[in-house]
Amino acid sequence: MADPPTAGDPERSRLAWRCRRGMKELDALLLAWLQGAYDSAGAEDRARFAALLVLPDPLLLRYLTGVERPADAALSALIDTISTIMSDRRSGGGAGTFAA
Repeated sequence: MADPPTAGDPERSRLAWRCRRGMKELDALLLAWLQGAYDSAGAEDRARFAALLVLPDPLLLRYLTGVERPADAALSALIDTISTIMSDRRSGGGAGTFAA
């Protein structure tokens, strides 16, 4: 998977580094949002994404795979967005192609 462009944006570079979780599935899901939605996201969604990256991997995986839903509605909406981006990439409808 190609790294997201980060030149000139230290916050995006920091987030890209934080997306590397050591679990291919998590890396792919998180980097998909960074590549596909970060640029158009508002400050609140960017902050929410940064907060998502603080969660422990097992909980994050449960959220992103739909096994569990967060109580916070805004966080739940962000997770839905991440899932939609990945679905679009898998079906060829998004920017770029996801290859596992």
